[in-house]
Amino acid sequence: MDLFDYMRQEEQKKEAPLASRIRPKTLDEFVGQEHIIGPGKLLYRAIKADKLSSVIFYGPPGTGKTTLAMVIANTTSSLFEEINASTSGKKDMEAVVMRAKDNLGMHGKKTILFIDEIHRFNKAQQDFLLPHVENGTVILIGATTENPYFEVNSALVSRSTVFELKPLSDENIKVLVKRAVYDVERGMGSFNAEITDEAVDFLANVAEGDARKALNAVELGILSTEPDKESGKILITLDVAQECIQRRAIRYDKNGDNHYDIISAFIKSMRGSDPDAAVYYLAKMLYGGESVTFIARRIMICACEDVGIADPQAVQVAVSCALAAERVGIPEAQIILAEAAIYVATAPKSNAVVNAIFSATDAVKRYSNAEVPPYLKDAHYSGSKELGHVGYKYAHDYPKHYVEQQYLPDILKDEKFYIPGENGYEKDVTEWMEYIKDGKNGK
Repeated sequence: MDLFDYMRQEEQKKEAPLASRIRPKTLDEFVGQEHIIGPGKLLYRAIKADKLSSVIFYGPPGTGKTTLAMVIANTTSSLFEEINASTSGKKDMEAVVMRAKDNLGMHGKKTILFIDEIHRFNKAQQDFLLPHVENGTVILIGATTENPYFEVNSALVSRSTVFELKPLSDENIKVLVKRAVYDVERGMGSFNAEITDEAVDFLANVAEGDARKALNAVELGILSTEPDKESGKILITLDVAQECIQRRAIRYDKNGDNHYDIISAFIKSMRGSDPDAAVYYLAKMLYGGESVTFIARRIMICACEDVGIADPQAVQVAVSCALAAERVGIPEAQIILAEAAIYVATAPKSNAVVNAIFSATDAVKRYSNAEVPPYLKDAHYSGSKELGHVGYKYAHDYPKHYVEQQYLPDILKDEKFYIPGENGYEKDVTEWMEYIKDGKNGK
């Protein structure tokens, strides 16, 4: 590298966006992803010991994939090469591999190759890396927002350890926002700025786990806000934060009373067969940054508790949408959750299943020692007949595959726990049970 290259790189560092400048240089500065780089974790130990093998970092934007690669670059004694799959091609990889071979042969130094957006390489480009990764010419660090098991060649995935990065928590984002405002060396500390707790909470909430989104808003706020005439400080208030991220704050505290009020209204709207209200409260929760998993869980519960067998498809729709929403993520997940909420809201309602299990549980508590009728007990071992485990009537041997037989313990033989409602499929259940019992087969 000549003097001009060095000067150009230094100038680029100064002019780089805040999100790039504030990146940590060591593992101790890294925020979030404790499940993979917490002390004692495999990746943490490998980086600390400088014994990293090929890895692929997979996760949403702004969760620290590139940052983690930069930390490794600052930690390792190996040479570090970086390319972006969206702007590079096979020739760039060939040049890196050639330098890696020379450095390994002449100086005994390994080379780490970081490929950002590796999923953008086509199959042939990814295949080119295989032998060089396998023989140790380069240690690969791939970063991708797409599922590598679908978007990266299976042969390359099998030669790497995949680490999934999760969206950062609100607390993680708050740490980074405050660091960005007050860090003099790499942040905006030299601008003499302050940020209110309300603004920090808002940015952490609307960032939805994406640190870059919050840091970009901080940078824009500080650069575009005039200093206060009296104090001389640049004050980042809630209003400034809202303007910088082009989103209004709503009254929705994920840990407060308002959180429970909204989710309560959401559930009661689905139970009350009001799809418009259900979608409104769903939108309010999503806009407020509520967890997709939390919302999906409540829809699944409502599908069983308030719809039940009146529409057995409701729980299937709720579960399928829950899995799809978690897999796809925001923003598309809002459409999937809306489909589930509307389906449950418009489905016929019944709480017969709830009544059945609660009544049965109460009976279990009252008659905990009620004995199973002897003919229902296990009769597959020698000696069972001597114990009286005989007399069971096999339902499939009778017309309509039904035979009248006492299944409940004697003390509970007249109890009715499940009483079908009159809505939806439960009407059919009542008709079917009456049909098979007509004639009282086997009595």
